[in-house]
Amino acid sequence: MPASLSQHEALVYVMVMMSAVDREMSDDEFARIGRLVQFLPAFEGFDEDQLVRVGHECAAQLAAPEGLDIVLEIVREALPQRLHETAYALAVEIAAADQRIRNEEIRLLQLLRDRFGLDKLTCAAIERGALARFRR
Repeated sequence: MPASLSQHEALVYVMVMMSAVDREMSDDEFARIGRLVQFLPAFEGFDEDQLVRVGHECAAQLAAPEGLDIVLEIVREALPQRLHETAYALAVEIAAADQRIRNEEIRLLQLLRDRFGLDKLTCAAIERGALARFRR
């Protein structure tokens, strides 16, 4: 694991955490992460060829003792405050894509909200927007 993460890597870590929170990370979820990395302005300048490496690093760290707490902390340290809402929105995007929010996903969203110091109203707006985008 790198001693510190770039902003891009930290955002990828957030998405990988959300995808892996149920102990499974499907190819569809990883493909969704790849699509977000390709078109979102927050990833401008990120080398997409590094996505698999970054994803594996995150998964390895999560599997270590106290991995989730460690990853949450290094992500918080890597991201400037202006990207805290963006990171939360990316986590919600991954969680909402299958139209089912599991208890594990809700708990991770709470941890992210607390770690980033986001207010509940902002988080509710982000969550509502994601659910609306994925509604069939």
